[in-house]
Amino acid sequence: MNFSPAYLIKILESNGFYFKRTKGSHKIFYNPTTRKTAIVPVHGNKDIKKGTFFAILKQAGVNKDS
Repeated sequence: MNFSPAYLIKILESNGFYFKRTKGSHKIFYNPTTRKTAIVPVHGNKDIKKGTFFAILKQAGVNKDS
């Protein structure tokens, strides 16, 4: 599976999240329907650790099979 920040952002955007702002190396996405926020760490070209990747999806309320 692909654990890149770009792939995670693609999943979030396809589930109604939109880019809100950036703080340092973290991009913050917001879903107005569910009123949930997801923070995605973007550290250059490095992948996100597996546990962190799935934790972000869980906090956002997104099914990992989406």
